[in-house]
Amino acid sequence: MIRTRGAVAQLVVLRRGRVALDRSFGCRPDALFWTFSAGKPVTALTVHLLAERGLLDLDAPVADHWPEFAANGKGAVTVRNVLEHRAGLGAAGIPGDALVLADRRRATARTAAARLVRPPGTAAGYSPLAAGFVLGELVRRVTGRPERDAVRELLLDPAGLHDTHLGLPGRLLPRAVPVHGSNPLAAVVSAWVNRPAVRRAVIPSAGLSTTARDLAALYRMLLAGGLRGRRRVLAAATVAGAVAPSGDDGFDRVARYPIRWSAGFQLGGPRAVPGTVSPMGAGSSPRAFGHNGSNCCIAWADPDRDLVVVHLTDRIGSPLPDLRYHAAVADRILASVPPDEPADRRGRRLRTSGAETGRPSGSMGDVEER
Repeated sequence: MIRTRGAVAQLVVLRRGRVALDRSFGCRPDALFWTFSAGKPVTALTVHLLAERGLLDLDAPVADHWPEFAANGKGAVTVRNVLEHRAGLGAAGIPGDALVLADRRRATARTAAARLVRPPGTAAGYSPLAAGFVLGELVRRVTGRPERDAVRELLLDPAGLHDTHLGLPGRLLPRAVPVHGSNPLAAVVSAWVNRPAVRRAVIPSAGLSTTARDLAALYRMLLAGGLRGRRRVLAAATVAGAVAPSGDDGFDRVARYPIRWSAGFQLGGPRAVPGTVSPMGAGSSPRAFGHNGSNCCIAWADPDRDLVVVHLTDRIGSPLPDLRYHAAVADRILASVPPDEPADRRGRRLRTSGAETGRPSGSMGDVEER
């Protein structure tokens, strides 16, 4: 399926902590992909880490740490509202947000001045750009460090993600995979994000450059309850809270498509609207969690199968056909992986089996120690 589509791609599948697939198509395994929104969970998890350490409260207003954000009626918006895409931000500002994407000062000023279209917490409405700048600014203000450095020190290095970058260093630009658009509008987007200045910029909503191997290691750590080998990266309760359903009806007011949200992730499982499907596959369990990136890149894990799937591509095009492509790839994988027995029948807590039975094998080597 991937060869027929013709895109440059990487595919990594981990099953019970072991490498089932590790393939690159038209690139090296260490090629760095621009992941669009598939990188959003990195900033979200950093915010969860700060809450775990008592440095912020997810249910407190964003304005407690960023007073300027209270402008135009946003004083009641909580950190959790932003993580769950229930802050009340609408779609009208998205084109303007995109124009200042690589200018952090202008982007944060624009976000602080934004107006709400609905009361916070009342309905899900995907914020593809502004929500990331809110979370990134929180990380900067709470830690007193540039977000790039804080994310590196708090999450990426402890998780062993040394080939993952929020803002690509100039020396690594030769390893960056250019994005290709398959239609005229997508070609404009790809020309914009392929600019070196954009690739180097810190864009918490979309600017993560990484490999499929690195993202797979992140999701493996999450399936292991926040453990990387014997090292604790996140508390198990923090991981559980980050992937718990937010309780909305699954129909997103901005995307105009069913999306099940948690506090930082999209969730799998069947969709309530006939004819629609999750990019994690129609066969994914409701407990599956991950994030789609403009139907170009996707990373997710299914706890019911002890499964991690990361599929990165260079192609951005028509949203629904591309979403269905990623769903079809996911379903081909899911068809060969039956769900595990429930954790209570196994007599042990669900976690990645490599941490229980030994070291993972395959062409990735030891993903825990990368």
